[in-house]
Amino acid sequence: MPDPAKKLSVEIYSDRVVTTLVMFSVIWAVIGMLAGVYVAAEMVWPALNFDQSWLSFGRLRTFHTNVVIFGFGVSALMGTAYYSVQRTSHVRLYASNLAWFTCWAWQIAILAGGISLLMGLTTSKEYAELEWPFDIAITLVWVCFAIVFFGTIAKRRIKQIYISNWFYGGLIIVIAMLHIVNNLALPVTLTKSYSLYAGAQDAIVQWWYGHNAVGFLLTGGFLGMMYYFLPKQAERPIWSYKLSIVAFWAFTYSYIWAGPHHLHFNAIPEWVQNLGMVMSLVLLAPSWASMVNGIMTVSSAWEKLRSDPSLKFIVLALAFYGLATFEGPMLAIKSVNIISHFTEWTIGHVHSGALGWNAMITYGTFYFLVPRLVGGNLYSVRLANIHFWLALAGTILYIVALWGAGVSQGVLWLSLDDLGELRYSFTEVMAAMKPYYLLRLVAGILFFIGTLLMIYNFFKTIVGRRTIAVRPPIESLAVA
Repeated sequence: MPDPAKKLSVEIYSDRVVTTLVMFSVIWAVIGMLAGVYVAAEMVWPALNFDQSWLSFGRLRTFHTNVVIFGFGVSALMGTAYYSVQRTSHVRLYASNLAWFTCWAWQIAILAGGISLLMGLTTSKEYAELEWPFDIAITLVWVCFAIVFFGTIAKRRIKQIYISNWFYGGLIIVIAMLHIVNNLALPVTLTKSYSLYAGAQDAIVQWWYGHNAVGFLLTGGFLGMMYYFLPKQAERPIWSYKLSIVAFWAFTYSYIWAGPHHLHFNAIPEWVQNLGMVMSLVLLAPSWASMVNGIMTVSSAWEKLRSDPSLKFIVLALAFYGLATFEGPMLAIKSVNIISHFTEWTIGHVHSGALGWNAMITYGTFYFLVPRLVGGNLYSVRLANIHFWLALAGTILYIVALWGAGVSQGVLWLSLDDLGELRYSFTEVMAAMKPYYLLRLVAGILFFIGTLLMIYNFFKTIVGRRTIAVRPPIESLAVA
């Protein structure tokens, strides 16, 4: 009978796939954010599309959101999930070759999907624009991702399932459900299909998907990242494990109902709108529970913030997470939504989460992860600190610019003259937005420059190095 201790001593973690996913994530960050900066410039100078259809705002903006969310974001989630599930289970990835397949197949899907969007092939459904062949491919890759992740948990040597794996697991299961249901369609050609839903039903299903894609991908998945990497970097245990479990289940059961708040004052039943508003307000509790848990975890390690750029990014991300998860429920209230709906305020809210929460915590995690993957030190702490301040300045300027633009738009569009007619035309309102759009462009450039500094820093850190071999701890056998 083979000795399990001997087998474990030669087993090493599957970290090369993690390194590859991190590299792809930062590449997609540059491509996606560059597209975002360009479309921000087009809002100031529309002629920048040069009468080229693939450079039009409609195509380039869709390319930007898909590449950032699914290229940068999902690649980061896959990489950090693969890294942390091995450490919290004390085993190598299950089916590591399948993990490599998910890595490369996902990148090919993002590349081909991005090109298709620039060609104008789209379903026109927010965050679900890719046509049906891509939907099928994404489903297959996602199933493989689930097999690797849950297979690793199934063979774990640690009895308990750590909280980060609950959030990563919730991300995998719920996103699979959302993706399949929302993308049910009737193909008519290889490049065109029509949704199986129609009218108000299609809108309800779409925003059940759309808001929960934000919830379980851009919130739940990144909370999994926070619950593993924040305690590791702070060198402190999570403040309250019980609170994290309660927050997970409360988050899971309340977030799934919040989508209809995107459809206020539309042709859907009023009780559905009210349900979305109430459940959005309920979401304050589990969202802030995780924020408080993170802040209290690092509360006894504030001295590390002076010298640790990774921890600075992660703690700042928690602050923006708290801001975004407070603002979202407030915007779901009908009396507020009547001003914010269809304005730049909503875009500002989205980017307070996307830049302040998702990008910041990913950057902080990568600053922790990259040196450890290659067994070296970060090339320049000074460059990382400069990146921190550029990212902070860019995010704040972006939010303030679009808050100002959104509130102005909402008030101007609701202004009536003495005859009860609209006082300002759409063209007049949009012309008044130019100073805000210019400030947004400056903010985007600052954030983008910071991202370029990070990539240079990582390149100098890993050049000439390879991913090091790390073995699961022998003591894990005692609890197997």
